[in-house]
Amino acid sequence: MKLNTHPKYQAIVFNDLASGTKFLTRSTATSSKTIEWEDGNTYPVIDVEISSESHPFYTGKQRIMDSAGRVERFNARFAGFGKK
Repeated sequence: MKLNTHPKYQAIVFNDLASGTKFLTRSTATSSKTIEWEDGNTYPVIDVEISSESHPFYTGKQRIMDSAGRVERFNARFAGFGKK
């Protein structure tokens, strides 16, 4: 394999700004900001606006649209359209 072709894969902390949750993972992303983690080590931190901790799909707080009423209203509105 060629040397120096792949980005450095390192431990990094992602900070969810919406929920305040922080999680340590590994990534090729880099940042100049750092944070001291629970284990006493310092890691680069990346602030994200939304993650699985705050996204409505993963938290179960999503809204389900009533599409049946919309379809019925459309059909009623255009029932006679195109007929002579």
